[in-house]
Amino acid sequence: MTFDPAVLSYEDLLEQWFFKLHDPTTLNRQGNDVGTQYRSAIFPQTPEQRITAERVRARVDASGKWKRPVTTTIEPASTWYSAESYHQDYLRTHPGGYSCHFMRD
Repeated sequence: MTFDPAVLSYEDLLEQWFFKLHDPTTLNRQGNDVGTQYRSAIFPQTPEQRITAERVRARVDASGKWKRPVTTTIEPASTWYSAESYHQDYLRTHPGGYSCHFMRD
């Protein structure tokens, strides 16, 4: 996936997509998947993105939408590792395979 800020602002990407497609209140977990690799995390690429991420995370946490505190971390980008081959195109090979990732109101 490629992010194009001319099409969608970073702030809207976070607030209207990232924080609506998963539960940001489960520490190191998404659905049945458990471990630090399943944490809710944002990896900003610039200082400006970090500031935006902090602002959006605080706004989402204060919104009252979630019953628990938001645990999303904001971390420096580091070495990227591709997921295992069985995770590639996962939803194509396992339709309905993620019950925890869906667009929330």
